[in-house]
Amino acid sequence: MKFRPMFDRVLVKRLDAEKKTAGGLFIPDAAQEKASRAKVLAVGSGKILKNGSLRPLELKVGDVVLLGKYQFSDVKVDGEELVLLKESDVLGVES
Repeated sequence: MKFRPMFDRVLVKRLDAEKKTAGGLFIPDAAQEKASRAKVLAVGSGKILKNGSLRPLELKVGDVVLLGKYQFSDVKVDGEELVLLKESDVLGVES
């Protein structure tokens, strides 16, 4: 199934969380937090401004972004756990 987010929303897939610390210690599965990095899979057509014009999104498919903790919705598309959020809720883009 194809999925296209509406307006200024973005569909992303979480990237795997770090499994060991910078010092080399392995983190058990029970102690790992959900990953805050994600890859953009699909973007909406843009944000509708007050004057009625459409501003295209800056994010594009393939960007790796940093997510906030509680600013998104978990969705299931074709049995895969994905995240749907507004472009303005993305904290940053890796370059």
